[in-house]
Amino acid sequence: MKETILLINFKDQQKLRQIKMALFPFKVRIKVIEPVDFCQPVGYLAGVKEIEPDRTPEALRPQEDMEKEMLVFAGITGDLFQQILYTIRKAGTPVDYKAVLTEYNQNWTCIQLYKELEREHKAYHPKS
Repeated sequence: MKETILLINFKDQQKLRQIKMALFPFKVRIKVIEPVDFCQPVGYLAGVKEIEPDRTPEALRPQEDMEKEMLVFAGITGDLFQQILYTIRKAGTPVDYKAVLTEYNQNWTCIQLYKELEREHKAYHPKS
C-alpha cells in the first residue's frame, strides 16, 4: 500500500485546497473521500488490497452525517508523520479528528471511525 492520506468530510473547498497544497511536497497519495463512500471500510479506501468494498446497495446503507473533518494516515509513520502534522498546523488548517490506519480499525467504515474519534475526543475534552 502506498503512503496515503484520506481527507474525509471536507465541505470547505478552500480549506481542502490549502491542505492539499500543504501536503503536496510530501509525495504521498491524497484521496478525498466523498459522502457516498462513508460506509466503505477505511482500509479499502486507503488501498489495502485484502479489504473488499462494501457492496450493499447505496439505498440500503445508513445515511449518517459527520460534523467535523477527519484525516486518516495509512502507511505513514515516524518522521514523515510528524512532519506532515507540523505542516498541517503551520499551514493554518487544523483538523480535529486524525487517525492512523491500523490492523484493528482498517475494517471500520468512515462513520464507525468518526464515532470512535468523537467518543475519544469527548473523553479527553469533556467541555468541547
